[in-house]
Amino acid sequence: MKQIVEELLKADIGTVLENEPLANHTTWKIGGPADIFIQPRDKYGLASAMKIVYKYKLPWRVIGKGSNLLVQDKGIRGIVFKLADGLDHLRFEDDVVHVGAGYSFIRLSVMAGKEGLTGLEFAGGIPGSVGGAVYMNAGAHGSELSRIFKSAEVLTETGELVEYLHEDMKFSYRHSILQETGGLVVSAVLQLAHGNRKEIADSMASFKDRRRATQPLQLPCAGSVFRNPLPDHAGRLIEAAGLKGYCIGDAQVSEKHANFIVNRGRATAQDVLMLIDYIQKEIAERYKVQLVPEVEVVGEG
Repeated sequence: MKQIVEELLKADIGTVLENEPLANHTTWKIGGPADIFIQPRDKYGLASAMKIVYKYKLPWRVIGKGSNLLVQDKGIRGIVFKLADGLDHLRFEDDVVHVGAGYSFIRLSVMAGKEGLTGLEFAGGIPGSVGGAVYMNAGAHGSELSRIFKSAEVLTETGELVEYLHEDMKFSYRHSILQETGGLVVSAVLQLAHGNRKEIADSMASFKDRRRATQPLQLPCAGSVFRNPLPDHAGRLIEAAGLKGYCIGDAQVSEKHANFIVNRGRATAQDVLMLIDYIQKEIAERYKVQLVPEVEVVGEG
């Protein structure tokens, strides 16, 4: 790894750290170290880094804001890219949005509303980055990113920048083609529509009030843990099973919203995984429903 780190540093791509604890970079505040942690200064630094990674055939993954992600306790072997400063540009062209993968998805919804553009109100309660939202086809309140997506600039595993159009992404519920083929979202182009500023603001305020009233925002969490088994809701089933407040270690089913698991201070990834498994078994036994996790589990346990 020493030779690789030296080559990355020589390429002057941005921040390069060894054995960086990923608990510092996830919303759950959980996760072991990354062998090599890279925060590129811009897309060109990212592309240069990817070419070095490809040269050495190293495994890699990307994180944005670290939401919707459970990093196991022994961490991640290989490379972890964090997209943040330098990949967080934002530009409006009439009703079209050009935005970097590192930009906050929540903040994007706020900025679009200030521009009088509608279509992103649903994003007001979704933590994470734009890149992660594209990768996961993030959604809420009956809408999802695929409805406004036009195109994305994607970095391939060989370090080439290519354009993906809507039809290339193969969007479905919480899914895009990138989950199968690899590739890293660098930026996205979204198609919004002109709307009434007051109506947009009222809608977003309503979602925000609902989020504050129902979600455990005061404790580290990763967003919804399970996909909704439509037409039902995972939170309703878990609450009906009497599991609100149930703990394994410092991982707890939120007393505010049953589809959230919170870190009460010292939760490990193993605590969370055991709690997820327990919930799945209880719901399957009681209601014959198999809950599917929405959070992505990565690394070594």
